[in-house]
Parts: sequence; structure tokens; C-alpha cells
Amino acid sequence: MFLETICIQNGIVYNLQRHVARMQETAAHFGFVVPRLPELETLMPKEFSDERVKCRIIYHAKIDEITFEKYIPKIVKSFKLVEASPNYSFKFSDRTELNSLLSQKGDYDEILIARNGCITDTSFSNVVFRRGNDFFTPDTYVLNGTKRQLLLREGIIREKRITVENMNEFEEIILINAMLPLNPLKGTWGRELIKY
Repeated sequence: MFLETICIQNGIVYNLQRHVARMQETAAHFGFVVPRLPELETLMPKEFSDERVKCRIIYHAKIDEITFEKYIPKIVKSFKLVEASPNYSFKFSDRTELNSLLSQKGDYDEILIARNGCITDTSFSNVVFRRGNDFFTPDTYVLNGTKRQLLLREGIIREKRITVENMNEFEEIILINAMLPLNPLKGTWGRELIKY
């Protein structure tokens, strides 16, 4: 089974075209026809109409489940650096491998996954590094997220090889995903925040 997480805010579905494209790419790779999405705005409970809502779609050849919940962002102020190569290039609903890595975080809030010394993602987001007014995302990643693709396409962020050794060149790390916009100065940074 596969998972698609879509942001709906004030009744507006964000980046839907890219989410549908990812579902189609997943279906083509695994040899099934992607199911047609219903109009999510009409399915969403009325009490969420003025909220930022996390819409989760579990699917394969048919849609298994659609759920809506008010989005409460995870507070991340510290990272445990974990060297690993998880297989999550498609957005599987089974997150066992990522959750196993996350269990290594100890007293830290989140993990930052490095593959062969190159920074990739956290357990639930892509990352963007800020240096002055420039924003860079690692050219290595676990999952090429829809928000990452959108920001690259719009030229707001650029790809760069970011490694354990050169992370110190940056002033801030910002987490992005379908639910998290690029919010400079609301990220976190500091050498003491990343444990090796």
C-alpha cells in the first residue's frame, strides 16, 4: 500500500497536481492503474474548513482510506545524525524502516539521515539549509518530496551536495514537506543540536 499526504488549508487543496503525478508515477512503477481521487474539499469535515488539515490517502489499485486531521506541527529543535540507506524512494504506507531509524534518536527530537556521509532527509521531511538569503536542499534524499520539487521548480531553493563535513557552512536547517512551508528563521541550527 502507498500513502499520499496532502495539505488542505482554509478549504484549498495545495499542490494537488504534483501529488496526483506522484501517485501516477508510483502506479506505473508497480504496474497498476492509479485510482481517481474524489474532490477532497467536499469530503473534508466542515469543522476543519478554517484549519490547516492533513489529508492522508492510503491506496493501491483502489483507494483504501482517506482521513482528515487538524495539522499540529512537530517541534524539532535537535537532531541525532544517523548513517543509513532506507528504501523509501516511493511513499509507502509502511514506515517500519524509518520508524526503526527514528527509534535511535535518544533524547533528541528527530533524526537527520546521512547516506555515505551525505545529508538526505529526516524521518518525515526533506531539509533545506539556509546560508544568508540562499536556500539549498541536499542533492541526495530519501524521498523526493512534492514540496521539495515545487520549491526547486520555482527556483526558491537549489540542490547542493551537503555532507556531514560541510554542514557548518550553513546558518539554519529548515524542514519541509507537504504540510510544512519554507519558513526561514523558524528553523533550527547550532552545532550542539546535532549529535554524531
